Amino acid sequence: MPPFPLPAPLALARAVDSVPDGPTWSLEPKWDGWRCQLHTGTRRVWSRHGTDLSLAFSDVAAAAAGLPDAVLDGELVAVLADGSGVAFDRLQTRAGRRGPRPGADFTVHVAVFDVLAVGDSDWRPRPYTERRRELLRLLEGGPAELRPVPTTTDPAQALRWVGALAGVEGLVGKPARAPYTAGQASGWVKWRSRHTTEAVVMGVTGATPATQALVLGRPQAGRMRAVGVSLPLPQAVRVAVAPLLHGTGGPMRELPGTVGGLPGADPVRYVPVEPEVVVEIEVDQERLEFGRYRHRPRVRRVRGDLVPGHLSEHPG
Repeated sequence: MPPFPLPAPLALARAVDSVPDGPTWSLEPKWDGWRCQLHTGTRRVWSRHGTDLSLAFSDVAAAAAGLPDAVLDGELVAVLADGSGVAFDRLQTRAGRRGPRPGADFTVHVAVFDVLAVGDSDWRPRPYTERRRELLRLLEGGPAELRPVPTTTDPAQALRWVGALAGVEGLVGKPARAPYTAGQASGWVKWRSRHTTEAVVMGVTGATPATQALVLGRPQAGRMRAVGVSLPLPQAVRVAVAPLLHGTGGPMRELPGTVGGLPGADPVRYVPVEPEVVVEIEVDQERLEFGRYRHRPRVRRVRGDLVPGHLSEHPG
């Protein structure tokens, strides 16, 4: 059994604008999935925030049964059965379920990228290079559903993974000699080809499906404040988010046109909804300007693995 309580706090990566370079960095693909922690000995799976996912991903837990007793850090990835790639939104269909849904068009794999413990030995104080060797040893000959991510010290090679490997949305850099440390003290960094963040849905605007958009909020000064109005929703996003929204029962509300990214425009009228759904958005700036986004964000998908309380105060 591990020498520390589970689930353990996980290392987090700090967003950067360029890919780190040099022999002291190990680079690996950043997969489009849900962060997880897996204890092979008890076949238990947790989310990044400590939610027990063992029943929802019982197939993953069962696949780990043949491995040595270890605590692994990785990413749950939904791999489509037709070979076309991965689909982040398929993971949400597991929420509240006891394992795979009969007839599902995907299987769940774990892209494993670190090891925290082996048996009763704590591996977190050891440098990443040692942990990586142990990870490869643990997974050698293991189940196809649990595989180690590739790594390199060559930025050119790493950049070729982005777009070439299905489900890779960016890169993670790890100091090769550093121990495993919880939070952003880890020294890990993440680079994405586009800047993405999360926001809470506060309302819906638009009179027709073609113009329907979301009023987006972020926590600021202890409360949820509107930070922008999205671009019109793609059909797939509209279909995914619609059944999750619940109206407040209150009257229509208004936002200044500037909050909608339209300086000088008329106020934006919207139907308020309960602020309980988190979506991933693509933005053209990391920081807010005057408490809002300069241009209208693009909604990429629903983040079913997050709740509003997981969002931190947005830099302004």
